[in-house]
Parts: sequence; structure tokens; C-alpha cells
Amino acid sequence: MAGTRAPWMLENFIDGKFLPCNSYLDSYDPSTGDVYCRVPNSGKEEIEAAVEAARAAFPGWSSRSPQERSQVLHRLADLLEESLEELAQAESKDQGKTITLARTMDIPRSVQNFRFFASSILHHTSECTQMDHLGCLHYTVRTPVGIAGLISPWNLPLYLLTWKIAPAIAAGNTVIAKPSELTSVTAWMMCKLLEKAGVPPGVVNIVFGTGPRAGEALVSHPEVPLISFTGSQPTAERITQLSAPHCKKLSLELGGKNPAIIFEDANLEECVPTTVRSSFANQVRSYIKKARLEGAQILCGEGVDKLNLPPRNQGGYFMLPTVITDIKDESCCMKEEIFGPVTCVVPFDSEEEVIQRANSVKYGLAATVWSGNVGRVHRVAKKLQSGLVWTNCWLIRELNLPFGGMKSSGVGREGAKDSYEFFTEVKTVTVKH
Repeated sequence: MAGTRAPWMLENFIDGKFLPCNSYLDSYDPSTGDVYCRVPNSGKEEIEAAVEAARAAFPGWSSRSPQERSQVLHRLADLLEESLEELAQAESKDQGKTITLARTMDIPRSVQNFRFFASSILHHTSECTQMDHLGCLHYTVRTPVGIAGLISPWNLPLYLLTWKIAPAIAAGNTVIAKPSELTSVTAWMMCKLLEKAGVPPGVVNIVFGTGPRAGEALVSHPEVPLISFTGSQPTAERITQLSAPHCKKLSLELGGKNPAIIFEDANLEECVPTTVRSSFANQVRSYIKKARLEGAQILCGEGVDKLNLPPRNQGGYFMLPTVITDIKDESCCMKEEIFGPVTCVVPFDSEEEVIQRANSVKYGLAATVWSGNVGRVHRVAKKLQSGLVWTNCWLIRELNLPFGGMKSSGVGREGAKDSYEFFTEVKTVTVKH
């Protein structure tokens, strides 16, 4: 689209209306390097307006029954699904992932997020105990927290944004969401569907902008008692600092350095294609240079093979898939998250050795284990310091179960029960009879 039309001008979505901003940021088409759209460079003023809208909408939305809120989420899921191809094209153009990946994973899973939480909100139960000798009955009730601040990353733009919005509004909260300023288009497109789905004004507010301006204004606002963030560890540290004076509830899903452990008895026909996809799907030249200086061998990719691009893509952000071997565990390539198509391949001799090496990094988000030995699969999965372990598969998600990382990969979990508990406050009621 770039070169054939003027860049899209995105607007903030506050109180059910699209509102212009005084300042804008350029966002680029990663396939060409051309300006794709202009994104509002929002700050305190826009966040304040969103807080006022969310505050006003909260009493009405939170008083609706779970069944009523569920119907709205289902309608929004239907509308997103009807727009699947348009959303997939935009996600591919804006983020740089393949159209196939956007069409088969990102957008369908965004739809499923709303459908899943529309259903799960109807099936939560509360606790109840009796103290017969005192004539007392105790039970718990859960109520929405209020205004939820949601900050989502650039790598899975609509997918992870809806993963936060859906449970938050299903539980009765109103939200202010800040997508990444690098990948804002599909969030803006979703806003066009909210009124038709029956989402009242002020329930979902989307404010675009950078972390230092819009993000900090949102996180530090005293009327936003809850922050759900997916992104980097340094940003999470800043969020924690800003939230501490207000004792805010925090859910922090951070980075990972996810090991793929392949034992000698693995089914290579299944494991190799899947491991290639997991290594290169969403992962830079400085890392490759450092690896070479450390004595590592670059088997293929950057610095080895030539990348030939059509003229229109010469300014785009392309890298060859790169495989590094003969690399030490202490290398930054083995310790740090690389958002580029780079993978390191290293051998190991024993089960105990590979577990120790996999656990030596500061992250603990996910891991994969490939083996035909069922006992080994269970042993290794239990000992790995990862919040999620896939065995003989990858990226299969059960939304009822917790998702989140250990160590520097975050705080808290997301999923049916965990998200419901995070987006609600629990109180115990005692009745003497």
C-alpha cells in the first residue's frame, strides 16, 4: 500500500469516539521501510480523558450480569471473524509477519480469546464453608477491580491485546489499553467494531503512544488500580517503580530464552520442522557479530549467504535465518532474547547436564522437550524452570490452564481461572444465623 496512498492517520478511541491527537509518530512498513501509518503520540491529557470515560462507564458495565457481558463478547468475536482477512492483511503489513501466520494464528486466536472468556465467565464458582458450632456461614464473592490498564507488545499485536481485553471486560472492568506504537493498526481497526458489538462507550478505550509518554501516564495514574503488561524486563521494572506508591495489582509477562531440548530418541521428522518454526517465527546483527568474535561458527545466514531482495524491498527490515554453533553457554546469544531469526545449536551428553544448562539462564517462560521416552519427558518437564513446557509439540495452548513465566520472565499467570482472579477482588462474607 505504501507508495500508492497516503499513510493512514490513526486516532485514539476514547468514550466510544475516535479523537485526533496534537502530535503523531510515524510507523513503518517493515517490508519496505516506508511510512505505513501515523500513530497518535498521546500523553497525560489523553490518558486523563480515557480515565474519565472508563470511570463513568464502570458502574453500568459492572452491574450487568455475566450473561449479558458474555453476549457482547460473543458478538465482538463474530465481527472480528467476519473481518479476518482484512485484519490479517493489516497485521502482516504492520508487523512484518507472513500473511499465512496472521491468517492462521494471530487473528483466529484473537477471535478465540473473546469466545473463550465469553464462555468461561459463566462457569466460575465461589467458596463456602460452615461453622456449625458457632452458627456461621462463610462465603466468598468476587467483584471487578475498576479501571484496568493494559499494555501489549509489538510481536503479537491483536492476539495479545485481546488476550488482556477479553478477560478484563468479561469480569466487569472497564479498560484503557495502550498497544505498541510500532504495531497499532489492528487495534484501531477493532475499535471500529466495538459499537456494533454492543460495547458501551467508555468500556474499552484505546490510547496510542510510546511507553515514556502514554505508558507512564497510564501506569502512574492513581485511578488505575491494575496493570497487565507484556513486554521487556526493563520496562517491567519501571512499571513496578511507578506502581509501588499506589500498591497496584500487577501482571507482568516478560521475555524468554526458551530452550528446545532434543534427545537422541526424538522423532526427527516431527521435531525438526517444528523446531525450525519455533526458532525463526518471531525472533540481530550485533548478536551475530559478537558470536563470531567469541569464536562461534555461523553455519548459514547473516555474513555467510547473500540476501537478494526486489528493488521495492531494499529498504525493508529483512534478515536471513541464521544458525550458530560452537558457541559457549556464557555467550549473550545463549543468555539473551534475540528478536530476530537466529538460533543457536549446541550438543549435550546427559539428561542432568541439559537440565542444568537450560536452567542457567535468567528467564523461564517456556521450553520444548523432544523424546520418545515417556518417563524422561515427565522427569525433564518437572525439573525445567519454565512456566510452560511443550513436549513433542509446540505452541498448543489450553486457555483454561495458566500461562506465564518463572524467574525474570514475569510475575503472575494468565488463563481462565488466573485471569479471572487477577481482574477481580475477592471478599469473604460471614453470616451468623
